[in-house]
Amino acid sequence: MKSITYYIILLVIKLKGLKRDFSKAPIDYKKLRKEDIHQPKNKLFYPNQVSQFKILGTLISEIKSKKVSGGLLIFIHGGAFVSGPSKHHWDTIKQIIKQTNITVWMCDYPKAPENKITEISKNIDAVYNLAIKKYNSNQIILIGDSAGGTLVTALTQRLIQKKIELPLKIILVSPVMDATISNPRINDIDKTDPMLSKQGVLSAKKMCAENNDLEDVMISPINGNFDKFPNTILFLAENDITYPDQQLIIKKLDKAEVNFEVIIGKGMPHIWPYLPAMNEAKSALKELINRLTYNND
Repeated sequence: MKSITYYIILLVIKLKGLKRDFSKAPIDYKKLRKEDIHQPKNKLFYPNQVSQFKILGTLISEIKSKKVSGGLLIFIHGGAFVSGPSKHHWDTIKQIIKQTNITVWMCDYPKAPENKITEISKNIDAVYNLAIKKYNSNQIILIGDSAGGTLVTALTQRLIQKKIELPLKIILVSPVMDATISNPRINDIDKTDPMLSKQGVLSAKKMCAENNDLEDVMISPINGNFDKFPNTILFLAENDITYPDQQLIIKKLDKAEVNFEVIIGKGMPHIWPYLPAMNEAKSALKELINRLTYNND
């Protein structure tokens, strides 16, 4: 049985017109960007230390707890590659900082359509390369939601291919695994998904794809290899058009004998652990934060 807060949040999503916005092609990325927050207010993280620096075209916001644990969480936000980070990303980081001593790097990477997936991926690689110079790889956790989950997955595939040290674990929240959005099961879920729609998501992916190649593993990691993946934790929502492709990824991880865990949000929408004020979201975020440890393998 769903909580009252669940229905309130769904109503808020409906009133904001997210489904309508994601039903347009071309998607109105400029409208989506009106929700972007590139620099959080200092009081959001007080009394923790917040500083910013650039890595190539990526703005890193580093949030440090007063009691630093020595670990680093690289937070790669979603936004269909065209927008973000948004308030719900910063609110999520606030809870993470509040309940752990981990240092967080919020990665505000270059966006499409001004930048294609090759440039975005180059930036993500540069962020990780700097991270492993400052931290031991077994102190690093990667987390990505939606398109951020795409970037985390594809980065991991490149690290394995290049034989670069892997992070301790990766956490994927409603990751988009196939930019073609061609899984036939998506059509049925599209009717009930309160947030996303196939038409708009596909439009955003086309804006990001290099040479219109939606099957490139950088933007569709479902086409890549999952052998030797580190400990992988997936938070997946049933009422989400990205869910059918995620189920295919589960099979690939299982076949590759990866140590992985799946947390299913029954009847939940896209990125539900990040949705504020919903009881189900609070429980899921608590589960997520519990996994930001260094002895949970």
